[in-house]
Amino acid sequence: MGPELAVVLVVAIVVIAIVGVAWLRGRARDDAASTRDRDAVGTPPVVPPPAVSRARDDDDAASARDPDATPASTSPRAPVADTAPKLPRTVPTAARDEAARAPLPVERPGLDRPSVEQRRHGDREDDRERIRRGLEKTRGGFVAKLARLVLGKPKVTTALRDQIEEVLFTADIGTGVAQKLMDRVGEVLDRSDTADAQAVWRALEQAALEVVKIPAAPSNFTPAHAPYVLLMIGVNGVGKTTTLGKLAAAHLREGRKVLLVAGDTFRAGAVDQLDVWARRVGCDIHTGDERADPSSVVYDGIRRGRREGHDVVLCDTAGRLHTRKELMDELGKVRRAVAKAIAQDLPPTARDAVAGPHDTFLVLDATIGQNALAQAKLFKETTDFTGLVVTKLDGTAKGGVVLGVCDELQVPIRYVGVGEGVDDLRPFDPEDYVAALFADRDRAVGADD
Repeated sequence: MGPELAVVLVVAIVVIAIVGVAWLRGRARDDAASTRDRDAVGTPPVVPPPAVSRARDDDDAASARDPDATPASTSPRAPVADTAPKLPRTVPTAARDEAARAPLPVERPGLDRPSVEQRRHGDREDDRERIRRGLEKTRGGFVAKLARLVLGKPKVTTALRDQIEEVLFTADIGTGVAQKLMDRVGEVLDRSDTADAQAVWRALEQAALEVVKIPAAPSNFTPAHAPYVLLMIGVNGVGKTTTLGKLAAAHLREGRKVLLVAGDTFRAGAVDQLDVWARRVGCDIHTGDERADPSSVVYDGIRRGRREGHDVVLCDTAGRLHTRKELMDELGKVRRAVAKAIAQDLPPTARDAVAGPHDTFLVLDATIGQNALAQAKLFKETTDFTGLVVTKLDGTAKGGVVLGVCDELQVPIRYVGVGEGVDDLRPFDPEDYVAALFADRDRAVGADD
């Protein structure tokens, strides 16, 4: 191929390239024009005026929609002459009228964010449901037996009275409570020749509520001289350490700074178990040396809590065998150490008023029935406690022991354990407990059959 032919080919390629670029640019201009035409037919175009004029127009529009609305731009600005050219409107009248009639956007309410009252109501309903499920086995025990006896309005006879009495006195509710319930049922049976089941249940529920509804002032988690100190006591195996961990989680949810004190230095693994709970819920923990004196560990822990600004200090103690009085006596020593730590740095008048922790809770295991009541009696002889925690209600048919404990000790139940989860330690509500104890009576009969 000669040089002349090569030059011709190069020139041809350049010409084709120029023509192609020109064609593509023309096609792009045509597409843009077509898009503008479609927009003009559908919605009004936005003609941006100068920045100052646009801010003024936005404020005027907001004022037109809401006379009380505050202008979006509140910073002072110097008056500026409106020199923007008046551009002709090209929007069709029908399209402009339709745009004017279109509703303004409205902010949706926060439906997914419940109010405080809604959260409280939800928590209350959750408490009731958990208690109801936790007492399912108890309802399948003496409650189901009573339901079977009064089902179908049986004739009131001496045999029926004896059967009801036997069910009540063989249940794990204590003889004192059994007699109170029987007296109420007897009053109902005396009114008619046939047993009115609904009247019997109303009498039982009212009598049970009177037993468990013990007046008690709520705990003060913000004492004049912080921190609030709780001492947890109970025998080995009832769930003291687990209860402390769950209670720490509850305080953390309320925004309080929590310190766990590992005062159980005797039981192997107790400190490690509490440390696991502290890391699980995200709170601080104070531990002493191995086999250290529990009183000194508790004392140092409370002092640390005040020094580091903790709101709540929860103290674990060694499990005391309730048949070993010498070990029970050591609780008095721990209590005195708590009082000394709280009174430290207080004015003399306030120091003399400190007799112990702000609260002392005794933990009882519901699965052991009347033995729990025996433990509580012995603890009451050696130390004062302001509340009870009944654990493992979900794993036993002896949930009626709550009635016997309240009747015998006249100490309020503060919390009940209805599961193994962190949230399964629930505040005790007497009315919710009684309602759950006698709920689903017909189904309890079927399950027991």
